Amino acid sequence: MAPRQGIAIRLAWPLKTIFQRFAFVALIVLSIALLFLGKANIGVIEGLRTTTTDVMTPVLATISQPVDAFNSAVNKVQKLTDIVEENARLREENARLLKWQAVGRALSQENENYRQLLNALSDPLVLPITARVVGDSGGPFVRTLLLNAGRDDGIRVGQAVVGPLGLVGRIAETGTRSSRALLLTDLNSRIPAVLEKSRHKGILVGDNSASPTLEFLPNNAIVVPGDRIVTSGDGGMLPAGRPIGIVASVTERAIRVQTFTDWSRLEYVSVLRYDLPGMSSPDENPGDLGESRLDDK
Repeated sequence: MAPRQGIAIRLAWPLKTIFQRFAFVALIVLSIALLFLGKANIGVIEGLRTTTTDVMTPVLATISQPVDAFNSAVNKVQKLTDIVEENARLREENARLLKWQAVGRALSQENENYRQLLNALSDPLVLPITARVVGDSGGPFVRTLLLNAGRDDGIRVGQAVVGPLGLVGRIAETGTRSSRALLLTDLNSRIPAVLEKSRHKGILVGDNSASPTLEFLPNNAIVVPGDRIVTSGDGGMLPAGRPIGIVASVTERAIRVQTFTDWSRLEYVSVLRYDLPGMSSPDENPGDLGESRLDDK
């Protein structure tokens, strides 16, 4: 049996060599023939190409199915790996948040105990009114925003206007269904503020630039760039502790504050209803700025 296999292999080897030699030449000749045929009769070549495409399309579709299934399986494995990694990260983050939550609850309870011991009064309830910004500037002011909410919605002159990141300004004019907010960067704006770390109080003064100045600080106040500025609540018109910005620069001429608010992206703001006990309601004050002017609009 073995001698016959050896004889068959010896006879097939020369045939294989001859086929390999002439196969390349045959393919070249076939290609040239197809080129001449395509020049002579384009319709025949197009019909042949269409027929070949029709025959090969099901074959290619069948071949591509295992490849697509393999790629889908690889993507699923990658997604599972990402989910496992994200799950581990979220577990660690959740553990840290639970720790800080416990610390926050303990500090809140401790603060409440101190308030009871000192018989300290808490700040009045602050209720926000959401309004959309429908215009900017105009009127007698240079830096203002026109809001689509007014007295019918509970907005009164002097109330604080805050954005997603911090204080925007205060209400300067009210109409029945609209109001105008004076921005804290306006030349007429004066906001009682305090350095969050040192608790030194001052006044945030607008000058129509993007960075208002912090003035009227005590002589011994030490201010460095990066200090956070918040509202002090002095005067009872604005709630205390609302973020304003950070100290951007300190020079002999002025202390500049970079506000947290992005003025170019303000679409919605919140007006804070903040009325201290004993204060007269702005409704009873006929001297509210611009009420009749906004009503006429």
